[in-house]
Amino acid sequence: MTDPSAHTHGSEPAPCIAVVGPTASGKSELAVRLASRFRGEVVSFDSVQVFRHFDIGTAKIPERDRCGIPHHLLDHVEPDRLYSAGEFARDAREVLERLRARDRLPVLAGGTGLYLEALVKGLFRGPERDQTLRRRLQLRAERKPAGHLWRILARLDAGAAQAIHRNDTPKLIRAIEVSLLGGRPMTDQWRAGGNPLRSHRPLTLGLDPPRETLYGKIERRASRMFAEGLVEEVRSLLQRGVPRSARPFGALGYAQCLRHLDGACSLDEAVESTARQTRRYAKRQMTWFRRRTPGVRWRQGFGGTGAAAEWAEREFLAWLAADHGSAWLETWHAAR
Repeated sequence: MTDPSAHTHGSEPAPCIAVVGPTASGKSELAVRLASRFRGEVVSFDSVQVFRHFDIGTAKIPERDRCGIPHHLLDHVEPDRLYSAGEFARDAREVLERLRARDRLPVLAGGTGLYLEALVKGLFRGPERDQTLRRRLQLRAERKPAGHLWRILARLDAGAAQAIHRNDTPKLIRAIEVSLLGGRPMTDQWRAGGNPLRSHRPLTLGLDPPRETLYGKIERRASRMFAEGLVEEVRSLLQRGVPRSARPFGALGYAQCLRHLDGACSLDEAVESTARQTRRYAKRQMTWFRRRTPGVRWRQGFGGTGAAAEWAEREFLAWLAADHGSAWLETWHAAR
């Protein structure tokens, strides 16, 4: 399909918006509001929401709250698949090209900084997989106390350890493998080169809610997930044949549910552990975005309010006027 604005904009990078921030900060709500105002569609960069059937524990935005806005790369792959940041970058770029061809504004939203970085900065050509090393690391993960691989990675590459959850064994193994075989931290290798995104130029908007308020919201969300059937969702996934080794089962909430079903902790302990680990994860997310994502325009507060939407709209239009010129500004003003 021909780009309706091709005669006006030619091959210059198209605008897009990326909404970043910690979990429970209202990124999805703000993304929907922006997409509604500017004839946009939402593109998720969440490394767990990308899997089908994992809904409650991922806080996947329900259909009723999407306001008819198409969402891409949610429910994208089956849960027993390995899905890498490189695959995400490839798939997301294809989505962005399709949206540009239909004159739609991509609104990227999610909490996986590694995915956003892979999309925008491009991926380095990493070392080939070493099956012997991978088997050795897998055995260590099975035989050593929880968090063993994460501690190894923290010594090799503190930046990668901040971005990868302690229970995400496949990602930990790959990061350790790349760091060892490449002779330097994986994050240094990422920065050394890649294939940056050229079709679009993002404006990155960041949500930074007050810490204590955010933590309270995280605790309430953890309780609500369990009350709304997270344990039953996990039972159903196991019954339908999703293996315990599936990567999303290592995610927050799901790992605690498995321990509860195994009799290793009570339901109250599972809820408390989920809330505690999610608070820590939110802190790591903010560290990542502040250190690794340049040019973020931050707002102190949550994204699910009219005030946040008005702020984001002003920021976007001012950015368009300053960086993209009148032609793009007319395109998105007309979309309102």
